[in-house]
Amino acid sequence: MSATTNRRALVIGASRGLGLVLADELARRDWQVIATTRQGGGELQATAEASSGQLTVESLEMTSVEQLAALRERLAGTRLDLLFVNAAIDRGNLPIGEVPTDMFTEVMITNALSPLRALEALRGLVAPGGTVAVMSSEQGSVSRNTEDGYELYKASKAALNQLMRSYATRYTDDGQTKLLIDPGHNQTELGGPDAPLSPKESIPAVVDVLEAQAGAPGLQFLDRHGDTVPW
Repeated sequence: MSATTNRRALVIGASRGLGLVLADELARRDWQVIATTRQGGGELQATAEASSGQLTVESLEMTSVEQLAALRERLAGTRLDLLFVNAAIDRGNLPIGEVPTDMFTEVMITNALSPLRALEALRGLVAPGGTVAVMSSEQGSVSRNTEDGYELYKASKAALNQLMRSYATRYTDDGQTKLLIDPGHNQTELGGPDAPLSPKESIPAVVDVLEAQAGAPGLQFLDRHGDTVPW
């Protein structure tokens, strides 16, 4: 990412919660931001209209290979300094033996497979020295999985981390910074109203990490303070 005000970011999954605040925070820091949503209107559109042109909105259902390809075509010629994929769902706190097969498939496709498909489809837009990043979670840390609960969500984030590791290995020489980001436990639809953080508290720190890590080699799994999260 350059130090100029011409920095451009694409945020996948920005209709609400962490993604919405991330897109807004980047725009506030003079990034040109393209943010995606599955449905038009809503808070993201209002944020874009108030951004004086810093933020624009694109439609995308990230789980659709066809829509990813169409977005890639629409953005042909665009050069990104940051590609950030923010997407996750949670289907409740069931022991894994009680999880229906269709629920398991839905969560794994959304939380693990689709973010990597998005990176594969859009990585060619990222400028040399740019950053590709995915919103992960400490819940995906195998070594820190010492408390009961949310087994499917944890497994999906661990799968995401492993797939990102494979991605980084495959593209080790592409010159792009690669990050998995743990934003902490936030008050979102996913995190619940009793979480200790709000996105407006955590996301500015996340953006600090993104900007500080620009140009760093290899893949890192970092929290919002820039500290390494154990695999």
